[in-house]
Amino acid sequence: MNEQTQTVIDYHHRTKHHLDRYAKGPETLDWDDQPDPFRRFAGCESMPLPKPGAELPILFSELDNPQAIAPQALTLESLGLLLELSFGLAAWKQYGPDRWALRCNPSSGNLHPTEAYLINTDSSLMKPGVYHYVSHDHHLERRCRFADDVDNTGILIGLSSVHWREAWKYGERAYRYCQHDTGHALGALRYAAAALGWSVELLAECADDDIAALLGLDRQDDFKPDERESPDLICRIHTASGTGTPFEIETLSETLQSAAWSGRASNLKAYHMYKWPIIDEVSAAAAKPRTGEPLWQAAPQPVVTLSSRQTATALIRQRRSAQHFDGKTTLPLTDFYRLLSAVMPARKPPFDLWRWPAKIHLFLFVHRIESLAPGIYALPRDPEALDKLQNATLADFDWQPVSDILPLYQLYMGDCRQIAKTLSCHQSIASDSAFSLAMVAEFGFGDQPWIYRRLFWECGLIGQALYLEAEAAGVRGTGIGCYFDDSVHEILGIKSDRLQSLYHFTVGMPLEDTRLQTLPPYDHLRNKEAR
Repeated sequence: MNEQTQTVIDYHHRTKHHLDRYAKGPETLDWDDQPDPFRRFAGCESMPLPKPGAELPILFSELDNPQAIAPQALTLESLGLLLELSFGLAAWKQYGPDRWALRCNPSSGNLHPTEAYLINTDSSLMKPGVYHYVSHDHHLERRCRFADDVDNTGILIGLSSVHWREAWKYGERAYRYCQHDTGHALGALRYAAAALGWSVELLAECADDDIAALLGLDRQDDFKPDERESPDLICRIHTASGTGTPFEIETLSETLQSAAWSGRASNLKAYHMYKWPIIDEVSAAAAKPRTGEPLWQAAPQPVVTLSSRQTATALIRQRRSAQHFDGKTTLPLTDFYRLLSAVMPARKPPFDLWRWPAKIHLFLFVHRIESLAPGIYALPRDPEALDKLQNATLADFDWQPVSDILPLYQLYMGDCRQIAKTLSCHQSIASDSAFSLAMVAEFGFGDQPWIYRRLFWECGLIGQALYLEAEAAGVRGTGIGCYFDDSVHEILGIKSDRLQSLYHFTVGMPLEDTRLQTLPPYDHLRNKEAR
């Protein structure tokens, strides 16, 4: 184990919640200190995108077979729709004088640390260069200008994180949540691209330094020190227009040598009352160099048919996090199986972009599922993990298979609602739902500490699939980042670091808060135009 890996492991253990204490966070929250969820760059060219809100006839169920979807042409309209459905606004909520935006990509605490960038090399689409996407205004900011004769490698999407946006509320544990959000954003991008008939290639070989240079994140003078962005990942979008020349990081890096940058990141309007240096330490330790990555692809999986007739665009825009559940609705067994089949590694969105075998497995607390006894269940997402999970958990677990179409096993029969609630920081959303679950990782990465981030990204991908599939089933999901780590392990009988719980999720029938007013996502742009 190298020093960087040890730093990552130490961070993970230090930021666990315990029944008698929580991970270090702010003692108070000053709401006047809350960071601005919308980043803008001053002093660079602004480029409006076509009006948001376009619909596509593609059903959400058709995304099960993305190869059969006729690809849309690459235009400013389709590009704008990709960005909107991936990272744009889904609605505004208002309660009294307070008003806040919801987005298509979820975020813990609705804090949105993830920033999205477009790299365009197609001069027929728009001027080649690096653009920052502003979800509030649905426009692009041109941060960097390429030469017009740059080799056309198509379009790339890069993601970064402003760690402090999460740390403002969650303190030291925030680095974990930023990685969750990256996974959710990656999943949102994949679903949006699939609705357009496009595919997404995760360029896993790239180093963080490569991504930082491509997106301009290494231009430290352009950012306030406490509000800098950390590089996460970069993807290539394959569209109907073809892919252009093969992508080479060296070629694009050479293009940057003659590129002209402009713009400075706006202040996020906060005072930075608390400092969390451990986040910078783990971020540096988990930095990724250039690597060779396997061309791994999941084996074909059986698909449980989805009966929903909603379009993909409508369903993506209606995704919400449930705040409360009714505590009584029973989920049909077919819907439950559909939800679980959707999170298995497969050659369909969002997991068809994932480059590695599954390392995240589900332990479920079933409360109200039709024809399924309440209790604890397990869903190994890789058949080779079954023996590992059996050997690492309680010897008294039954491990009885309960399905012919899914690797679902019953471990314990009994009412687990109070257990689920207690483990998820005493939150009733984990017990009043139809089921909740813990995402448990095969927790080992040797001298490759950046894999720690990928484990959380994989959790986020699973969470994004659960969010959308829950909506399609007529219910709702919620990601849970607050849970008592080692208490989860104790309930499951896990005694070593080889398995670690990284994320919780819950699904059920939501109770709507009628005090909240829901407003259209981009009415503020229409009102601005009217004035």
